[in-house]
Amino acid sequence: MDFNNKRIWITGASSGIGEALCYELSAFGAFLIISSRRENELERVRKNCQNPEKVKIVPLDLENYRSIADIAKPVLEEVKNIDILINNGGASQRALVVDEDLTVVEKMININFMGAVALTKAVLPGMIAQKSGHIVCMSSLAGKFGIPLRSGYAAAKHALHGFFETLRAENYDNGIRVMMVCPGYINTNVAINALDANANKRNQNDEGQEKGLDPKVLAKKIIKGIEKEKLEITAGGGETNGIWVSRFFPGLFAKIIRKKK
Repeated sequence: MDFNNKRIWITGASSGIGEALCYELSAFGAFLIISSRRENELERVRKNCQNPEKVKIVPLDLENYRSIADIAKPVLEEVKNIDILINNGGASQRALVVDEDLTVVEKMININFMGAVALTKAVLPGMIAQKSGHIVCMSSLAGKFGIPLRSGYAAAKHALHGFFETLRAENYDNGIRVMMVCPGYINTNVAINALDANANKRNQNDEGQEKGLDPKVLAKKIIKGIEKEKLEITAGGGETNGIWVSRFFPGLFAKIIRKKK
């Protein structure tokens, strides 16, 4: 696929995987719409892109998902249709079910699921009209199986699969492709920014995250996945084997995963 001048909207673009995707795709000459809550960080990313004049900043808060349609409307009027939407933005948590406040679960669902759904619904009619489009959805290994301390996060990621796999089936004949991305440990600040049981920022990293895959490596893999029209990709270390163990040896997997607190 030639990414030159492709109109690509990336959420969670101010750091981590989203930031890495911005640099990779800008180098290919893509026209980027980059979003997150932090406008100052988006401006930093824009300036560091190879073609900053082809980067449009659109701040948005995925948690406030009901505002997204109104935010997207003027963007779509300006750039017309979106060729590729990368639903990368999200947040994580670290709390036991028995301890977590219900607002933590609500935030996980709104940020990780409803925000992606709202933005996708905003750009989908244009993709259908042009009979082409690619939607990338950032899931997780937690979207394939439940992991202790991540109940709301896992629930939201599981929901992404149900929604976007349905969207994929409905819109194949419209020329729209959907790829799910299921990474394991990636060396980003996701664990540091994760919410605790009371919805406060955790400010503590995980060993697995610190030793995780470089987000630049995942960004390149995502781009190759788009080019090859992959349905789903995984990335990480040995933790990704959990997908196969959980599928073929569920009893063994249950014993393993309950020790991951």
